[in-house]
Amino acid sequence: MNADLTNLLYLVTIVTFVLALRFLSSPKRARQGNLLGAAGMLLAIAVTLAQDGLDNFSWIAVAMAIGAVVGIVGARSVKMTAMPQMVALFNGVGGGAVALIALAEFHNLAREAGGLAGEESVSILLSALIGSISFSGSLVAFAKLQELLSGRPIVYPRQQYVNGAILLVALTLGIAIIAGAEGDALVVGLILAAAVFGVLFVLPIGGADMPVVISLLNAFTGLAASAAGFLLHNNVLIVAGALVGASGTLLTLLMGRAMNRSIANVLFGAFGSVQATTAAAAGADGRSVRSTSPEDLAIMLSYARRVVFVPGYGLAVAQAQHDVRALAELLEAKGVGVLYGIHPVAGRMPGHMNVLLAEANVPYDQLKEMDEINPELAQTDVVVILGANDVVNPAARTDPSSPIYGMPIIEADRSANVVVVKRSLSPGFAGIDNPLFYDPKTSMLFADAKQALEQVALAVKKL
Repeated sequence: MNADLTNLLYLVTIVTFVLALRFLSSPKRARQGNLLGAAGMLLAIAVTLAQDGLDNFSWIAVAMAIGAVVGIVGARSVKMTAMPQMVALFNGVGGGAVALIALAEFHNLAREAGGLAGEESVSILLSALIGSISFSGSLVAFAKLQELLSGRPIVYPRQQYVNGAILLVALTLGIAIIAGAEGDALVVGLILAAAVFGVLFVLPIGGADMPVVISLLNAFTGLAASAAGFLLHNNVLIVAGALVGASGTLLTLLMGRAMNRSIANVLFGAFGSVQATTAAAAGADGRSVRSTSPEDLAIMLSYARRVVFVPGYGLAVAQAQHDVRALAELLEAKGVGVLYGIHPVAGRMPGHMNVLLAEANVPYDQLKEMDEINPELAQTDVVVILGANDVVNPAARTDPSSPIYGMPIIEADRSANVVVVKRSLSPGFAGIDNPLFYDPKTSMLFADAKQALEQVALAVKKL
């Protein structure tokens, strides 16, 4: 295939990626955006395989077949509750692939050209360093979300010094490559040092911050892929990597703003260590909670004018998205207005709650972001919190000593009544107590979200 036709088709691919991102910004067009992006990637692969001088098609076909099987099986079999883990894992695989490309290109260029040009050395350094960090860091994020590792920050003395020393080793090896040193062992050492740094980089970050970390690591993978594009002289890889890097960075910053925390605080603050104010301590200082039953909640909801559901990770774990929609339809048949309050960092990845509720065919216009729903809560009769914790904690607004102070929350405590559906009084991933549970207008329904919603719906039908 000649260069002009290649560049033209790559340009078409780039346009599809840009349009795919544009479509993904709207829930109504997200499916089309995914399909458009997939079509663009298919075109990019076909154009790449059609290049002159490409051989080893049998190995390429085997690798593509394995990847396709893993991708299809993963996408179809992984539950929505495990989607953040899959995103982290797939993102890590992308970073690892870029690091291996850097190693292969270093070996080939050093052997064929007798040395590397300056821009090639820099591209290899960035691809190997950033790609390897993204690979190992994403694996740790996956392990934390899958509860293979503790979701709490894992810290040890002089941790930052150790991390800095390992990063310095990786950078020293990279500088040696740029200076003209040869030998595959240099790139292998760089990749291994960066991989160790990626592990130690994510270990001290708590589970509450995993959505931010996944977004940041996704940006890392994009930047690494873009650097590999310069190394391979591939325009579509440069642009696609830049799009991923830019969108991931922007999303990371927006999520940090939603939590009222700097990215540095997320990465180095060891946020999520369990505080002393646990439920047991709450009982010791005289506070008590008021419990309710599915039947009482059904009466409260049936005679309300407006109900707002606030979903959290507990809803996802219980796979209760279809049950909350069914209950909402029963209430709407009785003339009750129903909305859903969505916090930007609820769940385990950006948009987690939106995806779950969209899967249950909840109307898009009922999904209200935090800034939209908060002004409505003072005129709301009942807010039902389904497995959310930190994102409704009023300590973020009232307690300057709280580690989440200043974090924007869904202000459920401003409504007339609050019902928290939760299995226990245990703290969320932030590891702190929630004073909302002890508010006089709050009732606790201690149950699995799916079981509770099924019982409430049954009771509503009998009224």
